[in-house]
Amino acid sequence: MTIDNKLNNKRLPKWLKMQRASGPNYTMVKSLVEKNHLHTICTSGNCPNIGECWNAGTATFMILGDLCTRSCKFCGTVTGRPLPPDYEEPVRLAESVRLMNLKHCVITSVDRDDLADGGASFWAETIKKVKEINPGITMETLIPDFNGVESDIQKVIDAGPEVISHNLETVERLTPEIRTKASYNRSLGVIEYIGRKGIISKSGIMVGLGELEDEVYITMDDLVAAGCRVLTIGQYLRPSFEHMEVVEYVRPEIFEKYRIAGLEKGFEFVESSPLVRSSYHAEKHAQR
Repeated sequence: MTIDNKLNNKRLPKWLKMQRASGPNYTMVKSLVEKNHLHTICTSGNCPNIGECWNAGTATFMILGDLCTRSCKFCGTVTGRPLPPDYEEPVRLAESVRLMNLKHCVITSVDRDDLADGGASFWAETIKKVKEINPGITMETLIPDFNGVESDIQKVIDAGPEVISHNLETVERLTPEIRTKASYNRSLGVIEYIGRKGIISKSGIMVGLGELEDEVYITMDDLVAAGCRVLTIGQYLRPSFEHMEVVEYVRPEIFEKYRIAGLEKGFEFVESSPLVRSSYHAEKHAQR
């Protein structure tokens, strides 16, 4: 996979070079995804790590279709009117996980504000089916905010994933500019609710959108106070000309500075480097 330099304002710095999306494992994962009519955030979200992850035999599956009811200014997922949920999808996904011989899998979804519970019941059924067909597997779920409805979040918790992640995405000042409908405080509330239930809670933010270093540290403090245990920080890259422009390519040494600061503030694990995305090296977070 390549990223169009024109979309990102200038020549990409050397530290943003990515592994080419090819190889036998990449082909195997691609074949399984297509054969079973599955969606992945790897493709829908234009993830820069698709070559590395798919060559390692891993993928982040995206349930409930590939059309999102929200239109956030940073996200490459297509916005539109989604189709009704495909109730055969959980079985197809679980069988794909089995064929890939995964020990850990990551599942996310589009926002489904068109559904009464935001898709929470479908989420729970998917988690249960994956665990039923793949005994012993560990799982991370990267969930939407479910409009902050705790009873819907609880449906996911009750299904038993080891890690539940919900991304804050950016600092408080920039949230209204880049996120549709979601709010900074609502997302913190989702993370806090997860943490109170004893599940490993995780969140992620992007940098390079115009945030200040001090704002990143304040965001870290807010997340720690909310009970977040794992944090990911990565460089924002513009998916299309309709999305927010890149304000800055943050240098690797700043990412390392953020990583150290995060650990000092109390996170159990911090993934912080330019190409980090929410599910990058996610299996380590479940083991943690």
